Amino acid sequence: MRFCASFSLFAAVLLTGCAGYRLGPTNGLRAGEKSVQVNPFVNSTLEPRLSEPITLEVRKRLQQDGTYRLASHDDGDLIVSGVITRFVRSPLSFQPNDVLTVRDYNLTISAQIVAVERSTGKTNVNRIVRGRTTVRVGNDLGSAERQAIPLVAADLGRNAAAAIADGTW
Repeated sequence: MRFCASFSLFAAVLLTGCAGYRLGPTNGLRAGEKSVQVNPFVNSTLEPRLSEPITLEVRKRLQQDGTYRLASHDDGDLIVSGVITRFVRSPLSFQPNDVLTVRDYNLTISAQIVAVERSTGKTNVNRIVRGRTTVRVGNDLGSAERQAIPLVAADLGRNAAAAIADGTW
């Protein structure tokens, strides 16, 4: 009798532990029901060559998310556009023997993303998303930054895809 009660309690706890988990999109749509078109991001910063990796990462992350199908020929139900507004390099740590020489930088890219429904013109998402990464500076800051741009773009793309996938319809 005691074994049955213990087993029943264990089974109830085990089965209700995953009750809040949902498989698939979190915005009420079926996976792939709607399509998304991602327009190239506009770079309004002084740092060149940011638009392409960020646009690529947003498309890649939306495709991996699976909430929307990726539209490529101007036929998406949701149109996503963005403006890269800030590129910030801030010192994080300094050389142990020289307090003026930076050893690590924190790179942050901010972008204003807007997601608009094609059929109604309703804005589903209009917010600033950020991507961050840390860069260890070796002998050349420029090459270290070039190697870090895909990492910060991936972080921004992940944050943008989460904001778009959780948007309202």
